[in-house]
Amino acid sequence: MYYPFLKNLENKKIALLGLGLDNQALLALLKKHKIKAEITIKDFRQDEKNFNKNLHEFDILFRSPGWPVSCPGISEALKKGKTELSSPLNLFFAICKTKKIIGITGTKGKGTTASLIYKIIKDSKQKAYLGGNIGISPLSFVDKIKKDDYVILELSSFQLEDISFSPYIAVITNLYKEHLKPADPNNPNFHKTYGKYWQAKLNIARQKTNRYLVINEKLKTKIEKENLPGKIIYFSNLQIKSKLTGDYNQENIAAALKVAEIIKIKRRQAEKTIASFKNLEHRLELVNDINGVKYFNNSFSTTPESTILDLKSFSSPIIQIAGGADKGASFKNLAKEIKKKTKFLILLPGIGSDKIKKELSLIKFPSQKLQLVNDMSEALKFAKREAIKGDIILLSTACASFGIFKNYKERGKLFKKYARE
Repeated sequence: MYYPFLKNLENKKIALLGLGLDNQALLALLKKHKIKAEITIKDFRQDEKNFNKNLHEFDILFRSPGWPVSCPGISEALKKGKTELSSPLNLFFAICKTKKIIGITGTKGKGTTASLIYKIIKDSKQKAYLGGNIGISPLSFVDKIKKDDYVILELSSFQLEDISFSPYIAVITNLYKEHLKPADPNNPNFHKTYGKYWQAKLNIARQKTNRYLVINEKLKTKIEKENLPGKIIYFSNLQIKSKLTGDYNQENIAAALKVAEIIKIKRRQAEKTIASFKNLEHRLELVNDINGVKYFNNSFSTTPESTILDLKSFSSPIIQIAGGADKGASFKNLAKEIKKKTKFLILLPGIGSDKIKKELSLIKFPSQKLQLVNDMSEALKFAKREAIKGDIILLSTACASFGIFKNYKERGKLFKKYARE
């Protein structure tokens, strides 16, 4: 595979800002295509004092999503005029052979929606690739892509905030207050305001390369104020036969069906795929069903709004494991929903837990129905002690995992481990 665009990087001084999955894939690509350039890795884990110093000395900065665009080192470099800011995602769009790129963003549901669209296309016997924020850098498979293949990308606000291209079909699943405060030192990026968060998401449809924007009808008043190049198509909650737990997944299904319609996949064919599609790992995933007690893992639920939706998805009594690191959210509405739906609440360590506890005390949530624990092992011990036949044990934290866990995946895996013991 030959990319004329990559030749633009020859003999350049390049800095990789952060060495996550995307920049690792970029490094491998440059090596594979024998691009002769001076490459420097900048990562605060290697050099906490100088990681963002003298960035103006480089021709191109490739920013990892976790690295803030507002970083003083980037600002200084761009002011001096000779340094260009880019990202592995921008490079992917620049060299990708196909224009059939479908990008999915949103506060919640983007991973499930992206995976569902990918499966619908694959089941229709067409070639498709899935990547992005889901944990696979698209640069890792860019060499395999042919001009009629589909690429489905799950895209975070941090990937989108400095994007120069928009996918042919863009999807916005929903929007809640999220990422308004740094919650993890390994990914310190955040948005200064809710408005800036929305504008970052909207970049998915802002460039003239976008032809269709499939967006939740709940965002109609927000989107009507914007001037965008593509055709706007709204979706709303459906009731389609599915194995997906969580009422809100009907919105994700509706979004996927709109995309299937645009790319001319028959409704009957798409619904057949939907009927057998199950929850992704850590997304309201059924982990165990023992002695009439069901264990559900939604470690991916890191906002109060998504946890409220989880609680509303069950009619059975809920023993809930929640809390953790704070991302600047309000827990007022969540506290009301916990009081309504949660039979017993277990809180993991963290500032988010302190805020949840405070809101619950203001609305007189019974103290005997609340237990603070030190770790996931202890959380499951208390959950099992409280559970009787017909109950749900639910991990839905409304908080970030940083603190006692490496990330939401480790938190979910530990829940699954102790749920199965």
